[in-house]
Amino acid sequence: MKKSLIMQISEIRKILKSKSSGKTKKSAKKFIPTIEKQYGAKALVLNEIVKKIKEPDFDLVERLWKSEYFEEKILASKILGKICKKNPEKTLKLIKKFSKDISNWAVCDTLACYGIRKIVIIKQKEIFEISEELIKSKNLWQRRFALVLLVNFTSDKNLKKKIENILKKVKDDKEHYVKKAIIWLKNKLKN
Repeated sequence: MKKSLIMQISEIRKILKSKSSGKTKKSAKKFIPTIEKQYGAKALVLNEIVKKIKEPDFDLVERLWKSEYFEEKILASKILGKICKKNPEKTLKLIKKFSKDISNWAVCDTLACYGIRKIVIIKQKEIFEISEELIKSKNLWQRRFALVLLVNFTSDKNLKKKIENILKKVKDDKEHYVKKAIIWLKNKLKN
């Protein structure tokens, strides 16, 4: 492992620990009930960290994602969005792999929206294929992820039918977070 990567990870964790608070932790747990381990750092802190990382790379993204901490998964998603154009194919492999480890709506939505935003046009076909595959998953977070990926395409009226066809596959889904994603996607399609 590169020394600079180890330095980046340790520096990131030092910042997260120093900028955490019990109040933020409690608030996050209330807003994201399925959150597991967390530092208690605000979103603003995470955004500042992303800006400070001069040479982000896929190794850093993967190391952060492997963490059990909420903030590190959010950082991995945002950093991936910053570098996804460097290797769109690797980005798609990572989001599909990462989708297996999602455990809350915030990480799910950050990865599905910010993690790929810069490649949605050039990788539209592949993103729809991932959505079509994951919508059949037994894992509720993968189904939600499949839907949230499609939010990136709701402004394209030519894709409305294609999105609606995927929505039909989960119309009877009973999972709360999947139902919320269905509502969100339907509302985006109306606008």
